[in-house]
Amino acid sequence: MSEEAQPEYVTYDVKDGVAWVMLNRPQYSNAQNYRLLGQLDDAFKRAVEDDEVKVIVLGGEGKHFSAGHDIGTPEKDSHMPRIRTSMWWDHLNKGGAERQYVLEQDGYLGLCRRWQEIPKPMIAMVQGACIAGGLMLAWVCDLIVASDDAFFQDPVQRMAQPGVEYFAHAFELPPRVARELLLLGRRMPAQRAYQFGMVNEIFPRETLREEVAKIAAEIAQHDRFGLAITKQAFNFVEDLRGKRQAMDGVFHMHHLAHAHNQLMTGNLVGGLDAKAMAAANKKQAGEE
Repeated sequence: MSEEAQPEYVTYDVKDGVAWVMLNRPQYSNAQNYRLLGQLDDAFKRAVEDDEVKVIVLGGEGKHFSAGHDIGTPEKDSHMPRIRTSMWWDHLNKGGAERQYVLEQDGYLGLCRRWQEIPKPMIAMVQGACIAGGLMLAWVCDLIVASDDAFFQDPVQRMAQPGVEYFAHAFELPPRVARELLLLGRRMPAQRAYQFGMVNEIFPRETLREEVAKIAAEIAQHDRFGLAITKQAFNFVEDLRGKRQAMDGVFHMHHLAHAHNQLMTGNLVGGLDAKAMAAANKKQAGEE
């Protein structure tokens, strides 16, 4: 598929100094295939390079912010060539653990680290589901503003995984709560996430965008360079607290789990697929 023929998985609009970057796969709950992530990276670069843009808002079209990484839609594309954003080589035609390790080092962990270092303030506007890989997108943002029906979940223990590739759990939540999020895999309502400081503000879904626009406008009043070095200061302190080293360690555990799953079940995710994961999540939440 040529670049020109690609679906518009991410939309981009600038209004009053705010770049609105929206995931645009609502029919699949904004599940993230690699083409979506590539377009998202392009949108962020566009916002960074635009002097008119002071603040970036990341949201998702439709009912949900993001159901996570694409593990089973008809547009799943891990088998396709992709534009790489780091110095890692192409994952295609590689064997053993190398293929998935290279793919996720560049396409998941690498991108999230790159986005966390974007010098302009970023706000995650979260409604509905923010699951697994959706957490990764929200966590790279400086603020998380949620709708009153939003929930956060990392159910990858069902895949025998120690959390998603960008392992910020222990930095976003108190230790016991982070363990609960992973060991039980339950949905965390926005109100509870707010109580622990992971969510900054909560609004009704129908007014969420309007309220986020107000917050973005308030931030946009400040000096661009001052905002950039403030972000750098927080990132610097997080690294001093061990965030980068912790993520590196857990990323390797994540791939140990992939290798174990491949040996024991014949696939990387413990024999599950997208439908099985969705069914298990709904059953746990009492939505059957």
